[in-house]
Amino acid sequence: MRLIAILTGFLMLLSVPVQAADIPIGDDGLHKPTWLHVTFKDLREDLADANAQGKRLAIIFEQRGCIYCTRMHEKVFPDPKINALLREKFFFVQMNLFGDEEVTDFDGTVLPEKAMARRWGIVFTPTIMFLPEKAPDTGTAAQAAVATMPGAFGIGTTLDMMTWILEKGYEGDEHFQKYHARKIAERRAAKQ
Repeated sequence: MRLIAILTGFLMLLSVPVQAADIPIGDDGLHKPTWLHVTFKDLREDLADANAQGKRLAIIFEQRGCIYCTRMHEKVFPDPKINALLREKFFFVQMNLFGDEEVTDFDGTVLPEKAMARRWGIVFTPTIMFLPEKAPDTGTAAQAAVATMPGAFGIGTTLDMMTWILEKGYEGDEHFQKYHARKIAERRAAKQ
């Protein structure tokens, strides 16, 4: 009987979602979940790789010691629906708000991450930029982004934003806030 209780407890542990404590931290102090793609940070190449895998390119800016980034890694990204989207539908590239790795923008401009963050107007962490499926002929990633999510949000908002991107809601007439309100109402109605 004791063996059954031990085995049951072990099996329950296997079903627990990954927590931030289980996610390695890199030398730069940023979380390094397995769904992040390590690239040369050339956005033209990253977009081509994302497209080849049938995924949407997204850039996430973080910084060492960011409590809001940790909150996203602990509370939001492990959600089963969000985690599945992160792994199956998105190609996430991480950038350090104060980092020195070189980034090549769509227009060919090469700058360290921290200078590219200034160029793109990134001031909060985490900030997620969702990129278009086709590289722009001119301009920067910030100009081409179909949506930007500055700051830490809860599971519902994050899930709705990712779904809205996948459904190409940005091409339609329903603003994300209207879409999000509709999704909240649908979830509430489903619970009744």
